[in-house]
Amino acid sequence: MLQILLKNASPITVEAVVRTVPRQREVIRGVWNNQLVYAKKFIGSRAQKHFARDLAGVKALVAANIATPPLLFQGETQDGDGLVAIFGAIENAPNAEESWAGSSEHARFSLMHRLVQTVALHHQAGLLQTDLYLKNFLVQPVLNQEDLIYTLDGDGIRSISPWFKQRQKLRNLATLFSKMDVLDDGWITALYAQYCLQLGITHSPADVAEVWDLTQKIRHQVATGYADKKVFRNCTDVKVTRSFNCFQAVAADFCVESQALTSLDVFLAETKLNIKNGNTCTVGKVALAGQSVIIKRYNIKNFWHGLNRAFRVSRAAKSWANAYRLIISNIATAKPLALIEERLGCFRRRAYYLSEYIDAPDVMQFFAQSTKLEDRQTVVRNLATLFYKLYLLKLSHGDCKASNIKIVNLAPILIDLDGMQTHFGGVAGHWWFERKHIKDLKRLMKNWANDAEVTHLLKQAFVQKYTAQHPGEDDRILIRAGMA
Repeated sequence: MLQILLKNASPITVEAVVRTVPRQREVIRGVWNNQLVYAKKFIGSRAQKHFARDLAGVKALVAANIATPPLLFQGETQDGDGLVAIFGAIENAPNAEESWAGSSEHARFSLMHRLVQTVALHHQAGLLQTDLYLKNFLVQPVLNQEDLIYTLDGDGIRSISPWFKQRQKLRNLATLFSKMDVLDDGWITALYAQYCLQLGITHSPADVAEVWDLTQKIRHQVATGYADKKVFRNCTDVKVTRSFNCFQAVAADFCVESQALTSLDVFLAETKLNIKNGNTCTVGKVALAGQSVIIKRYNIKNFWHGLNRAFRVSRAAKSWANAYRLIISNIATAKPLALIEERLGCFRRRAYYLSEYIDAPDVMQFFAQSTKLEDRQTVVRNLATLFYKLYLLKLSHGDCKASNIKIVNLAPILIDLDGMQTHFGGVAGHWWFERKHIKDLKRLMKNWANDAEVTHLLKQAFVQKYTAQHPGEDDRILIRAGMA
């Protein structure tokens, strides 16, 4: 079994490599001195800097009596090529992201309540967790008591700057709130009140509104940074290769041969087997890497069309980005598998978008096939929830025909994302988004223009969802869309 040999200490027996940051550090789960531990191994030219910063953060948490895994060892590897910090493992303590997933509304609120209390402790101690992801907290259940929260990642711990202290704290708290589902933003008022109570400060409705606005901005910034930038370069989720005549971004868990991605036209050669053979795009369902895959090729119709597309973001790239935008926003879509762009230097040519094939009826087929009222009501409620989330996130789809909404286990899955847009910023941006959202709602309802029963069910569910939190405010959208 693999071991990490340490200078002046027993070796670590490695059970698993939990995380790797190439040429910087590894996080390892293993056994040291007959104890289950997690170890960080720092390598590279900046190893000493990162090692010192991580230890300083951990010591700051300990000094403030904030729960964090115990530091058991700090030192060098035996060969001197790295620095190692060993922490005791906290048993029966999943991270907060794992605890959050699949939990009930009550359980999620209770967890967020405890996380807000923990962040308040950070701020009372003059500290900020700058890498504020749910994965950086452990949740340990305690019998007949509130869960115990452990703060991880000393490398992200910083002292609050003496300048604009309150602004730093509010932004840090809003960053935590941005990790909630947008549908849970109704909790912000109560959670912020609890935070202020713990810190012994007063607050006004204007302060709550500021925190809410900050939460939306940060959520938008994180989604934009991930979908429009991160997934176009090498990262945990995506592997990217570039050359003079090709750009490839492939999902890390899509085990496909590179040669197959450079000869996708072969799979679309039999036009009779394709789903669509258009001038603008060609779509086919194929077997690739042991699974059913949808290939969508965006064609170049002529010289002038090619010249126009050469300098613009390809529609395949928009689909790729929007799929990840939905994923990070907790909205179901077909899994993005690969993006391939033919290029000539900086000029774009044809492009391909690959996604998983969803073997399920579209929403119109579902209603045509399903006669069970309970199932129909569940689907319309889930549709209303989907569109209300899109409304809150300021996302417009652009083509809400029935075939672009699949139904799996009574839940909608949104596909065909090359026309999706995000709208954020200012009064004009919100006005334009409302027009786009109303257009999406009208196109959705058009699918059942001749079906009074489904139309009634949809209108009923949408009115209930849109007006639940803001009566009289959001129903004007439905009135303009002809749904209320």
